[in-house]
Amino acid sequence: MKSRMKKLKRASWFLFALSLLLGVLIWGNKSLQTEQFTYTDARLPGGLDGLRMVHLSDLHGAVFGRDNAHLLSAVVEARPDVIVITGDLVDENTARPEAYAAFLGESLAEIAPTYYVTGNHEWACGMEAVETIKQSLADGGVTVLTNEFVCVERGGDTIVLAGIDDPNGYADQKSPEALATEVYAACGDPYWVLLAHRNDRFESEYSLLGADLTVSGHGHGGCIRLPLTDGLLGTQHNLFPSHTAGFYENNGARQFVSRGLGNIGMTFRVFNRPQVAVITLEGG
Repeated sequence: MKSRMKKLKRASWFLFALSLLLGVLIWGNKSLQTEQFTYTDARLPGGLDGLRMVHLSDLHGAVFGRDNAHLLSAVVEARPDVIVITGDLVDENTARPEAYAAFLGESLAEIAPTYYVTGNHEWACGMEAVETIKQSLADGGVTVLTNEFVCVERGGDTIVLAGIDDPNGYADQKSPEALATEVYAACGDPYWVLLAHRNDRFESEYSLLGADLTVSGHGHGGCIRLPLTDGLLGTQHNLFPSHTAGFYENNGARQFVSRGLGNIGMTFRVFNRPQVAVITLEGG
Protein backbone atom coordinates (compact mmCIF):
# COMPACT_ATOMS: atom_id res chain seq x y z
CA MET A 1 0.00 0.00 0.00
CA LYS A 2 2.80 2.45 0.92
CA SER A 3 4.64 1.61 -2.28
CA ARG A 4 1.51 2.34 -4.30
CA MET A 5 1.00 5.69 -2.53
CA LYS A 6 4.60 6.68 -3.26
CA LYS A 7 4.11 5.89 -6.94
CA LEU A 8 0.90 7.94 -7.03
CA LYS A 9 2.64 10.83 -5.29
CA ARG A 10 5.53 10.75 -7.76
CA ALA A 11 3.10 10.59 -10.67
CA SER A 12 1.19 13.56 -9.27
CA TRP A 13 4.35 15.62 -8.92
CA PHE A 14 5.40 14.67 -12.44
CA LEU A 15 2.04 15.73 -13.88
CA PHE A 16 2.17 18.96 -11.90
CA ALA A 17 5.69 19.75 -13.17
CA LEU A 18 4.67 18.86 -16.73
CA SER A 19 1.58 21.09 -16.53
CA LEU A 20 3.64 23.93 -15.10
CA LEU A 21 6.23 23.59 -17.87
CA LEU A 22 3.53 23.51 -20.53
CA GLY A 23 1.87 26.58 -19.02
CA VAL A 24 5.14 28.51 -18.99
CA LEU A 25 5.82 27.48 -22.58
CA ILE A 26 2.37 28.60 -23.76
CA TRP A 27 2.71 31.88 -21.84
CA GLY A 28 6.12 32.49 -23.39
CA ASN A 29 4.66 32.12 -26.87
CA LYS A 30 1.47 34.14 -26.35
CA SER A 31 2.54 36.91 -23.95
CA LEU A 32 3.70 40.07 -25.72
CA GLN A 33 6.85 41.87 -24.65
CA THR A 34 7.25 45.54 -25.58
CA GLU A 35 10.91 46.52 -25.61
CA GLN A 36 12.38 50.00 -25.97
CA PHE A 37 15.54 50.66 -28.00
CA THR A 38 17.43 53.85 -28.77
CA TYR A 39 19.29 54.36 -32.02
CA THR A 40 21.79 57.22 -31.82
CA ASP A 41 23.29 58.68 -34.98
CA ALA A 42 25.12 61.97 -35.49
CA ARG A 43 23.83 62.10 -39.09
CA LEU A 44 20.21 62.19 -37.97
CA PRO A 45 18.55 65.50 -39.00
CA GLY A 46 17.29 67.55 -36.06
CA GLY A 47 13.65 67.33 -37.05
CA LEU A 48 13.78 63.54 -36.77
CA ASP A 49 15.24 63.55 -33.25
CA GLY A 50 12.88 61.56 -31.04
CA LEU A 51 11.03 59.83 -33.87
CA ARG A 52 9.47 56.63 -32.53
CA MET A 53 9.28 53.62 -34.82
CA VAL A 54 7.30 50.52 -33.85
CA HIS A 55 8.79 47.50 -35.57
CA LEU A 56 6.65 44.38 -36.08
CA SER A 57 7.84 41.28 -37.88
CA ASP A 58 7.15 37.61 -38.49
CA LEU A 59 3.59 37.42 -37.22
CA HIS A 60 2.88 34.31 -39.33
CA GLY A 61 -0.84 34.91 -38.81
CA ALA A 62 -0.54 34.94 -35.01
CA VAL A 63 -3.38 36.34 -32.92
CA PHE A 64 -2.89 38.03 -29.55
CA GLY A 65 -6.31 38.48 -28.00
CA ARG A 66 -9.58 38.65 -29.89
CA ASP A 67 -9.00 40.42 -33.22
CA ASN A 68 -5.40 40.98 -32.11
CA ALA A 69 -6.61 43.42 -29.46
CA HIS A 70 -3.58 42.87 -27.20
CA LEU A 71 -1.16 43.57 -30.04
CA LEU A 72 -3.00 46.69 -31.15
CA SER A 73 -3.16 47.93 -27.57
CA ALA A 74 0.61 47.46 -27.19
CA VAL A 75 1.21 49.46 -30.37
CA VAL A 76 -1.07 52.28 -29.21
CA GLU A 77 0.72 52.45 -25.86
CA ALA A 78 4.08 52.75 -27.67
CA ARG A 79 2.94 56.07 -29.23
CA PRO A 80 4.61 55.49 -32.61
CA ASP A 81 5.27 58.13 -35.25
CA VAL A 82 5.58 55.34 -37.81
CA ILE A 83 4.98 51.58 -37.85
CA VAL A 84 7.07 49.22 -39.99
CA ILE A 85 6.27 45.59 -40.80
CA THR A 86 9.23 43.62 -42.14
CA GLY A 87 7.61 40.58 -43.69
CA ASP A 88 6.06 37.21 -42.88
CA LEU A 89 2.86 38.91 -41.79
CA VAL A 90 1.12 35.70 -42.90
CA ASP A 91 2.26 32.33 -44.18
CA GLU A 92 0.98 29.30 -46.04
CA ASN A 93 -0.66 27.99 -42.85
CA THR A 94 -2.69 31.16 -42.20
CA ALA A 95 -6.44 30.79 -42.66
CA ARG A 96 -7.70 33.52 -45.03
CA PRO A 97 -4.38 35.42 -45.18
CA GLU A 98 -5.86 38.28 -47.22
CA ALA A 99 -8.55 38.94 -44.61
CA TYR A 100 -6.01 38.73 -41.77
CA ALA A 101 -3.72 41.21 -43.53
CA ALA A 102 -6.59 43.55 -44.39
CA PHE A 103 -7.93 43.80 -40.84
CA LEU A 104 -4.59 44.12 -39.08
CA GLY A 105 -3.18 46.49 -41.69
CA GLU A 106 -6.16 48.83 -41.49
CA SER A 107 -6.11 48.74 -37.67
CA LEU A 108 -2.40 49.62 -37.56
CA ALA A 109 -2.73 52.37 -40.17
CA GLU A 110 -5.36 54.03 -37.98
CA ILE A 111 -2.73 54.28 -35.21
CA ALA A 112 0.16 55.70 -37.27
CA PRO A 113 1.49 55.67 -40.85
CA THR A 114 2.35 52.05 -41.56
CA TYR A 115 4.87 50.63 -44.05
CA TYR A 116 5.24 47.01 -45.18
CA VAL A 117 7.61 44.76 -47.09
CA THR A 118 7.17 41.08 -47.91
CA GLY A 119 8.98 38.14 -46.34
CA ASN A 120 9.73 34.71 -47.74
CA HIS A 121 6.56 33.17 -46.34
CA GLU A 122 4.15 35.49 -48.13
CA TRP A 123 5.70 34.28 -51.37
CA ALA A 124 5.28 30.69 -50.20
CA CYS A 125 1.53 31.37 -50.38
CA GLY A 126 1.88 31.92 -54.15
CA MET A 127 2.46 34.97 -56.29
CA GLU A 128 -1.23 35.60 -56.84
CA ALA A 129 -1.78 35.54 -53.08
CA VAL A 130 1.06 38.03 -52.57
CA GLU A 131 -0.56 40.54 -54.92
CA THR A 132 -3.90 40.10 -53.14
CA ILE A 133 -2.26 40.57 -49.72
CA LYS A 134 -0.48 43.71 -50.92
CA GLN A 135 -3.71 45.12 -52.32
CA SER A 136 -5.59 44.32 -49.10
CA LEU A 137 -2.97 46.20 -47.10
CA ALA A 138 -2.93 49.15 -49.49
CA ASP A 139 -6.75 49.38 -49.40
CA GLY A 140 -6.51 49.62 -45.61
CA GLY A 141 -4.09 52.54 -45.73
CA VAL A 142 -0.75 50.71 -45.44
CA THR A 143 2.09 51.86 -47.69
CA VAL A 144 3.44 48.76 -49.42
CA LEU A 145 7.07 49.27 -50.43
CA THR A 146 7.71 47.04 -53.43
CA ASN A 147 11.32 47.87 -54.25
CA GLU A 148 10.57 51.56 -53.87
CA PHE A 149 10.94 54.40 -51.39
CA VAL A 150 8.96 57.25 -49.85
CA CYS A 151 9.89 60.43 -48.02
CA VAL A 152 8.51 61.07 -44.54
CA GLU A 153 8.63 64.61 -43.19
CA ARG A 154 8.93 65.52 -39.52
CA GLY A 155 9.97 68.75 -37.88
CA GLY A 156 10.97 70.30 -41.19
CA ASP A 157 13.33 67.45 -42.06
CA THR A 158 12.93 64.31 -44.15
CA ILE A 159 13.68 60.64 -43.65
CA VAL A 160 13.57 58.22 -46.57
CA LEU A 161 11.96 54.83 -46.00
CA ALA A 162 12.95 52.30 -48.66
CA GLY A 163 11.64 48.74 -48.85
CA ILE A 164 12.56 45.68 -50.89
CA ASP A 165 10.56 42.59 -51.71
CA ASP A 166 11.93 39.33 -50.34
CA PRO A 167 14.36 37.45 -52.65
CA ASN A 168 11.69 34.73 -52.93
CA GLY A 169 9.74 37.17 -55.10
CA TYR A 170 9.80 37.68 -58.84
CA ALA A 171 13.02 36.58 -60.53
CA ASP A 172 13.29 39.82 -62.50
CA GLN A 173 12.48 42.17 -59.63
CA LYS A 174 14.54 45.30 -59.04
CA SER A 175 17.73 44.60 -57.14
CA PRO A 176 18.53 46.25 -53.78
CA GLU A 177 21.51 47.93 -55.45
CA ALA A 178 19.25 49.46 -58.11
CA LEU A 179 16.89 50.75 -55.43
CA ALA A 180 19.78 52.34 -53.52
CA THR A 181 20.92 54.02 -56.73
CA GLU A 182 17.43 55.46 -57.21
CA VAL A 183 17.39 56.78 -53.63
CA TYR A 184 20.65 58.68 -54.14
CA ALA A 185 19.67 59.90 -57.62
CA ALA A 186 16.40 61.34 -56.35
CA CYS A 187 17.42 62.60 -52.91
CA GLY A 188 21.15 63.32 -52.98
CA ASP A 189 22.57 62.08 -49.68
CA PRO A 190 19.46 61.55 -47.56
CA TYR A 191 19.04 59.99 -44.17
CA TRP A 192 17.42 56.69 -45.04
CA VAL A 193 16.17 53.50 -43.47
CA LEU A 194 15.96 50.25 -45.41
CA LEU A 195 13.20 47.73 -44.66
CA ALA A 196 14.43 44.27 -45.68
CA HIS A 197 13.07 41.01 -44.29
CA ARG A 198 16.18 38.83 -44.37
CA ASN A 199 18.45 39.36 -41.37
CA ASP A 200 21.10 37.03 -42.76
CA ARG A 201 21.73 39.08 -45.91
CA PHE A 202 22.87 42.18 -44.05
CA GLU A 203 26.55 41.41 -43.62
CA SER A 204 27.16 40.31 -47.21
CA GLU A 205 24.72 42.51 -49.12
CA TYR A 206 22.45 45.06 -47.41
CA SER A 207 25.22 46.64 -45.34
CA LEU A 208 26.92 47.73 -48.58
CA LEU A 209 23.96 49.79 -49.87
CA GLY A 210 24.61 52.89 -47.75
CA ALA A 211 21.44 52.96 -45.65
CA ASP A 212 21.82 54.63 -42.26
CA LEU A 213 19.83 51.83 -40.64
CA THR A 214 18.49 48.52 -41.97
CA VAL A 215 15.47 47.04 -40.19
CA SER A 216 14.88 43.30 -40.57
CA GLY A 217 13.12 40.24 -39.20
CA HIS A 218 13.36 36.58 -40.25
CA GLY A 219 15.65 35.51 -37.39
CA HIS A 220 12.91 34.80 -34.80
CA GLY A 221 15.43 35.54 -32.07
CA GLY A 222 17.06 32.19 -32.66
CA CYS A 223 13.81 30.53 -31.42
CA ILE A 224 15.37 29.24 -28.17
CA ARG A 225 17.46 31.94 -26.52
CA LEU A 226 20.25 30.75 -24.29
CA PRO A 227 22.65 32.81 -22.17
CA LEU A 228 25.72 34.10 -24.03
CA THR A 229 24.24 33.10 -27.42
CA ASP A 230 22.24 34.78 -30.17
CA GLY A 231 19.78 31.91 -30.13
CA LEU A 232 20.02 28.17 -30.55
CA LEU A 233 18.48 27.53 -33.97
CA GLY A 234 18.50 29.73 -37.07
CA THR A 235 15.77 29.84 -39.68
CA GLN A 236 18.13 27.99 -42.02
CA HIS A 237 18.29 25.18 -39.42
CA ASN A 238 21.80 26.25 -38.44
CA LEU A 239 22.96 26.07 -34.84
CA PHE A 240 23.91 29.22 -32.92
CA PRO A 241 22.93 31.76 -35.60
CA SER A 242 23.86 35.43 -35.58
CA HIS A 243 21.94 38.65 -36.31
CA THR A 244 18.74 37.37 -34.67
CA ALA A 245 17.79 40.10 -32.16
CA GLY A 246 18.77 43.72 -31.56
CA PHE A 247 21.50 45.86 -33.13
CA TYR A 248 24.44 44.70 -35.26
CA GLU A 249 27.17 46.46 -37.22
CA ASN A 250 28.94 45.29 -40.37
CA ASN A 251 30.95 47.21 -42.96
CA GLY A 252 30.31 50.45 -41.09
CA ALA A 253 26.52 50.02 -41.40
CA ARG A 254 24.00 49.13 -38.71
CA GLN A 255 21.02 46.81 -38.58
CA PHE A 256 18.18 46.19 -36.14
CA VAL A 257 16.59 42.73 -36.09
CA SER A 258 13.24 41.99 -34.45
CA ARG A 259 12.75 38.73 -32.55
CA GLY A 260 9.36 38.57 -34.25
CA LEU A 261 5.91 37.72 -32.98
CA GLY A 262 4.76 34.38 -34.38
CA ASN A 263 6.03 30.89 -35.11
CA ILE A 264 6.42 28.76 -38.21
CA GLY A 265 4.30 25.61 -38.15
CA MET A 266 5.07 23.49 -35.07
CA THR A 267 8.05 25.55 -33.90
CA PHE A 268 7.94 27.34 -30.55
CA ARG A 269 9.86 29.91 -28.49
CA VAL A 270 11.80 29.40 -25.26
CA PHE A 271 13.04 32.42 -23.25
CA ASN A 272 12.04 34.41 -26.33
CA ARG A 273 8.66 36.11 -25.93
CA PRO A 274 6.90 37.69 -28.94
CA GLN A 275 8.36 41.16 -29.36
CA VAL A 276 6.93 44.59 -30.09
CA ALA A 277 10.09 46.63 -30.69
CA VAL A 278 10.02 50.40 -30.22
CA ILE A 279 13.03 52.18 -31.75
CA THR A 280 13.56 55.82 -30.85
CA LEU A 281 15.90 57.76 -33.16
CA GLU A 282 18.23 60.24 -31.49
CA GLY A 283 20.87 62.59 -32.86
CA GLY A 284 24.42 62.11 -31.70
